[in-house]
Amino acid sequence: MPKQLSSFWNVLKESLRDLAPILLVIAFFQFVVVKAPIPDLGSLIVGTLLVVMGLTLFVRGLELGLFPIGEAMAYAFARKGSLFWLLLFAFALGFATTIAEPALIAVADEAAQVAAEGKLIADGEAARAGYALGLRVTVAVSVGFAILIGVLRIVKGWPLHYLIIAGYLGVLVMTPFAPREIIGIAYDSGGVTTSTITVPLVTALGVGLAMSIKGRNPMVDGFGLIAFASLTPIIFVMAYGMII
Repeated sequence: MPKQLSSFWNVLKESLRDLAPILLVIAFFQFVVVKAPIPDLGSLIVGTLLVVMGLTLFVRGLELGLFPIGEAMAYAFARKGSLFWLLLFAFALGFATTIAEPALIAVADEAAQVAAEGKLIADGEAARAGYALGLRVTVAVSVGFAILIGVLRIVKGWPLHYLIIAGYLGVLVMTPFAPREIIGIAYDSGGVTTSTITVPLVTALGVGLAMSIKGRNPMVDGFGLIAFASLTPIIFVMAYGMII
């Protein structure tokens, strides 16, 4: 128990240190530039304390749960020796963590609203919901595919930079042909997919898999999965826009 409390206290101090620059910037512009008192100071203090505590608990939870789970799953699949199940798990992990990502839901809902206002789709609740769901599923499938390709790269030992260069060349080729209305959404989709759950699980999976395969270097081969997760949604969403 003392060890757990000590680890929690260390994470709490790190959270305070990480949030300090944000608080200093807000305070500087509020008092020096805007030159006005902070409205509802009590709520701000309570909210800041909740953010610090939430961040501390989240980071500690990652250390205790998600990182070990990701590495354990990677070791288990490596010992099992089944590439099919490993790739299926990689796809399912990417899809499941992305489809429920709050940032993606917000972007998809906003895109559906704007599409309805721009007469690209029918201005009805069902049409907007269908458009948003289609966008979310497209992004989730793309992330699942990205994690699958990333895991296959680790297994086969393919160089990371060749795949990334090929992917962005595909983005450059598709951009002039995609509808203008979908290009910005596609590029934003690449950013909102790397969620607070996806990143630690996928990173732990990649590092654990690289450590469990003979001849792989965790520093060289274990990282890079997140890059695929940010790249493939751009391609898939532009294709989605061209199709619909």
